[in-house]
Amino acid sequence: MKIKEVQIYQIEMPLKEPFIIAYTSYETMPAIIIKMTTDTGIVGYGESVPDEHVTGESVYTVFTALKHHLIPAILDEDPRNIKEIHKLMNQALVQNGAAKAALDIACYDILGKVSNLPIYSLLGGRKKTEPMIARVMSILEPEVLAKQAKEALDEGYKEIKMKLGTDPNKDVARVKAVREAIGSQMLIRVDVNQGWETVQVAKQTIKRLEPYDISWVEQPIKQGDVSMFRRLRKSTEIPLMADESMVTEQNLRTLIEDESVDYVNIKLMKSGGIYPVYNLATQAELFGISCQIGSMVESSIASAAGFHVALSKDNIVSTEISGPTKFIKEPGNLKYKLPFVQMTDASGLGIDVDEKILEELTIKKEVIK
Repeated sequence: MKIKEVQIYQIEMPLKEPFIIAYTSYETMPAIIIKMTTDTGIVGYGESVPDEHVTGESVYTVFTALKHHLIPAILDEDPRNIKEIHKLMNQALVQNGAAKAALDIACYDILGKVSNLPIYSLLGGRKKTEPMIARVMSILEPEVLAKQAKEALDEGYKEIKMKLGTDPNKDVARVKAVREAIGSQMLIRVDVNQGWETVQVAKQTIKRLEPYDISWVEQPIKQGDVSMFRRLRKSTEIPLMADESMVTEQNLRTLIEDESVDYVNIKLMKSGGIYPVYNLATQAELFGISCQIGSMVESSIASAAGFHVALSKDNIVSTEISGPTKFIKEPGNLKYKLPFVQMTDASGLGIDVDEKILEELTIKKEVIK
């Protein structure tokens, strides 16, 4: 079996409401979808949702990287040989994790369809616990967040993830308002997306959050300050999670050696897809580190891929993959029964892709063969 053709779709997916985080906001979500076809007619789908502030990529650079470097490197190769596919991609282009993730996901989709197995079975099997998502809330006014938190409780969510990072004082007010609105009925975790920047500001703000029973604080400091988590760890009992600082195996080694975080947030878009993320989770497991599978705001294609990894590892204790719940329209059909996702035993990614909707959302398209 060989890869004979890859179609690249640059799309824009409309959101139900703006998605606002520390460093930017989105009215629509740009993404790259790929359709990979083999010489036997098997089709696999992949997705790239890059983030300039995290992966250093945009949809424009991903499109170019796929067209000129990554797809030419793997054409006529066997998509079932995932290890070789990554070797060839890494030889063609360093980094560019989100671009590589699209091809990795498509290869796993094909491998699953050929094997007539869901991807989680190819990764070792499915654990019994069902993957559950938190209600992710944008950076809004405290009273708006309090209202949304009550609505989330009524909708059946068990946990809330609050985006913070624009103003420490306002951030504390936001968390206070949400905790007062829901009492002790739901867990609250916060994600700062590097917004507090320095260890000094992070220390002070985390101290002020202690009365509100926070499950963990995610990435309060700048991305490059991996070793600075050690200083922060000494000043608080609230668990810490590394996200933007956790991309490579070297990042993980530093965090493990420093004993500086309680959790790591691993994402297919940061690290290059299912294969490298599964390996990172395995390495973390060896040292007793629990993981979260996170995501950008992704369609059902990349979201399903993330859930397959989460189902295959016992030390992946949290999934934050809620993109499909945020779109007005997207090309896949991953189903949620909040707060749970309904993963089936269908082969490959286990979802259907509506090519009519895919074409509707497409801004630019190219066929490489």
